[in-house]
Amino acid sequence: MRTNTLRRGLVALLGAAISFGAITQAQAQSKQENVLRIGYQKYGTLVLLKARGTLEKRLADQGVAVQWTEFPGGPQLLEGLNVGSIDFGVTGETPPVFAQAAGADLLYVAHEPPAPSGEAILVPKDSPIHSLSELEGKKIALNKGSNVHYLLVRALESAGLKYADIQPVYLPPADARAAFERGSVDAWVIWDPFQAAAEEQLQARTLRDGQGLVSNHQFYLAARPFAERNPAVITTLIGEIRDIGHWVEGNVEEATAQVAPLLGLSSAITRKAVIRQGYGAQSIGPAVVRAQQDIADTFADLKLIPKKLVIQDVIWTAPKSIAQYPE
Repeated sequence: MRTNTLRRGLVALLGAAISFGAITQAQAQSKQENVLRIGYQKYGTLVLLKARGTLEKRLADQGVAVQWTEFPGGPQLLEGLNVGSIDFGVTGETPPVFAQAAGADLLYVAHEPPAPSGEAILVPKDSPIHSLSELEGKKIALNKGSNVHYLLVRALESAGLKYADIQPVYLPPADARAAFERGSVDAWVIWDPFQAAAEEQLQARTLRDGQGLVSNHQFYLAARPFAERNPAVITTLIGEIRDIGHWVEGNVEEATAQVAPLLGLSSAITRKAVIRQGYGAQSIGPAVVRAQQDIADTFADLKLIPKKLVIQDVIWTAPKSIAQYPE
C-alpha cells in the first residue's frame, strides 16, 4: 500500500513538473514574441528611427517592446538573424544572398530606392592607380559578402578583369581602413558613411563608384518565423521607416544635424552620406527580385556561394488582412 501511494505521489509530482515546465516555456515564448529585436548598422534610416523613438510608441499600442543591436556590417548582422539573436535588420544587396546560401531562414520585407554613389572603390590620394584595369594583381580590402563585394565583381568585369585577377583581402570596415591608411592594401571597396569619412579625412580618391554598375539597394529583412507570426508588427515598422525616410528627403540639414553626433562624424561627412542614400521603403517588386537573382547567379557562377538560389522563395508577402505599404 505504501509503495502504491509513493508511486502515485511521484507520478503526480512528475506531472506537475511537466505542466510547470510547459507553462514556463510558453511564458518565455510569449515574452520573446512581445519584443522586436532590431539589428542596425552605423548608417541609414534606422539610426534616425532609433534616436526618435517613434517606433517604440507605435508598437507599445500592440504590446510590443523594441530592442536595438548595432553590427559592423551586413554579413555580421545576418549571422545574428540566422542564430536568432535579432528578428529584423537592414543590409546591402549582397549579404542576404550569402545568408540564404548558408541556409538562413530569412525573408526580404522591403527595400530602399537605389543609391549607387553610396559605395565605391577608393585608392589613396597619391596612388599611381588611375583606372580599374590597373587593379590587376593588386590587394583590395573589402568586407566579404557585403554589398561592395558585388560592386567589385561588376567593376572588374567592366574593365575586362576577372575576380581571380585581384588579391581580395577580407576585412571589416574598421580593420580595412587601418590597412588602407598603412598602405597594406592598394584599394578599399567601402560604403557610406565609411566611404565619406575616408574621402574627407584621408582625401581618398574614388576610382569608381556604383553609378552604372550596381543599384546598391538597402534591404530590410526579417527572420521568417517572426514575420509570419507578427505581420502587423512588420508592417508598422516598415511604415515608420518609410515615413522617416521621406522626412529626411525634405530636411537634409536637420537630418544631418541629428545623425552626425550619433555616428561620431563631422557634419560635412555626415551630410555627404545622407545625400547619397536612397529613401522611401517600398515592397519588393519583380524588378528588384530579378536584380537580386542576378547577384545570386553571379556569385554562384564564381563559386563564392555553394549553390544556385531562388530569390523569389524568400520574398515576404503580407497577409491580405494587413495593409501593405506601397510599391
